[in-house]
Amino acid sequence: MRILLTGASGFIGQHLLQALLAQGHHVTCATRKPGAASADPRLSAIQADFANDTDKSAWLARLSNIDVVINTVGIFRESGRQTFARLHTETPRALFAACAESHEVQMVIQLSALGADEEAQTRYHLSKKAADDYLASLPVRAYIVQPSLVYGPEGASARAFRTLASMPFTVRFGSAPQLVQPIHIDDLVAAILGLLQHRLPLPHGRTALRLPLVGLEAMPFTDYLTALRRAMGMGRLRVLPLPDGVARLVAKMGRVVPGALLDEDALSMLNRGNTADPGLTTRLLGHPPRPVTQFITSPAAERAHAKLGWLLPVLRGSIATVWILTALVSYGLYPVEDSYALLARTGIPAELQPLMLYGAASFDLLLGLGILFLKRRRWLWLAQLALIGFYTVVIAIKLPEFLLHPYGPLTKNLPMLAAIWLLYELEEK
Repeated sequence: MRILLTGASGFIGQHLLQALLAQGHHVTCATRKPGAASADPRLSAIQADFANDTDKSAWLARLSNIDVVINTVGIFRESGRQTFARLHTETPRALFAACAESHEVQMVIQLSALGADEEAQTRYHLSKKAADDYLASLPVRAYIVQPSLVYGPEGASARAFRTLASMPFTVRFGSAPQLVQPIHIDDLVAAILGLLQHRLPLPHGRTALRLPLVGLEAMPFTDYLTALRRAMGMGRLRVLPLPDGVARLVAKMGRVVPGALLDEDALSMLNRGNTADPGLTTRLLGHPPRPVTQFITSPAAERAHAKLGWLLPVLRGSIATVWILTALVSYGLYPVEDSYALLARTGIPAELQPLMLYGAASFDLLLGLGILFLKRRRWLWLAQLALIGFYTVVIAIKLPEFLLHPYGPLTKNLPMLAAIWLLYELEEK
C-alpha cells in the first residue's frame, strides 16, 4: 500500500514507520523538516507543519497516490505554537476532510487516546475527541485507535515511569484506584498493522470504528511501577500515600514547574483510570498482548538508566547549589575585608579587589542559575572545569595553607571536578 504517515519522527511514529517498511509498504512521511532523500525507494518525505496547515487545501495535493493515511501526531503538554487545538483538532480535521474528498484514499487510521470519549474532561482528551468525532462523521473508512499507556524502552513516558520505579520511594496521589492498562509499543504497532491487513468490520451504518488497544491486565498505577521495579531486578517499592487535598495542591503547583510530570489535567486523567477490554487487541494480534512483567528485556541496563534519571538531576542541583551559595557568601555573608585580604595575598591590587570579588561572585551565581535553567549545558560544564581548575592552581600556589588544611577545602575540588566531568560526558549534544 501507499501510506501517508504523519508524526513519523515521534516515538510511536518511528516504530510504525519501520514496521510498515518491513512489510513492504510505500511510506510518505509528512514532517516539518524533510531530510535528505532516503536510499530506500519505498520511503519518501514531504514538508508539512501541523501547527500551520489547518486548511483542507494544504493537504489535498499531498494525498496524490495515497491509499491510507495514518495520523500519529500528538503532544501531552502544550508549548508555544504546539497547542492541543492546532495539533489535535484543527489540522487533523483539515487532513481528514481532504481524505474524504480524495478519490484515492481508502482508509484513515487516527491515533487517539483511551479516554477521548463522552466522559472526557481534560483539554488533552477533549481535543483528541473533537478530531475523532469529526473523522467519524465523514464518508471515509476510518479506525480510531485509542491506546492506554504505551511502553517502549526509549519512550519518554516509559523512561519517566522507570525512573519513578527506581527511586527509594514513590508517591500515591490521592485515594482513587488510578487503574492503567499499559500496552507494549510492539503490540500497538502490530495491532495497527493488523488493521491494514484485516480491516475489521465497521458498525452498521457507520464509517468509523473506535478501537481501545490495551495490555493484558488492568492495575493501579503504583502497581505498574512496582512491576517495572521488579522487572529491573530491584526490591520492594515503598509507596507514600498523599491525601486527596494534598495531591490536588501538588498538581496545581505542577502547572508552573518546568518539566513536572504531574499537573491538574494529568491527575484528573490518572484518577479517572485508563482501562478497557483487551479482546480487540487480542483479536488483531492473534494472541494476548504481552504482560507488564515482560516489558523489560535488559534489566541491568534499564536499571542503570532509570537510576541515572533521578540521580543526575540531584547531582546537577547540588552543584548548582554550591555555585549559588558561594556567590551569596562572597556577596557579604563572609566578611568582605577578609575576602579582600585573601585577594591581596594572591597579588590583586587594592583598586581591583571589589571588581574581582563581586565580579567572581556574580559569575558564580550565573553558573548556578545556568545549570538550573539552561537546556544545553555542555559548554557550561567545560567552563566550570576550567574555572575550578584555575582557582585550585592559584590558591595552591598563593595560599598553600588551604592545600594542607585538615578540612581539605582544595582537595575537595577533586570529586567536584570528577562530578562535573561526568555530567559533561552524559550531557546530550
